[in-house]
Amino acid sequence: MKIVSLVIAAVLSFSSIAAFAHSGGTDSKGCHTNHKTGERHCH
Repeated sequence: MKIVSLVIAAVLSFSSIAAFAHSGGTDSKGCHTNHKTGERHCH
């Protein structure tokens, strides 16, 4: 059981690497527009 917990902890810690930030300022509502696609999204 201890090994399973360690494996789960390792997978969860490495899965956060896939969350890449992107550049671009946000407006007062926390949103911005991707000028390449014209898509607007909020954080």
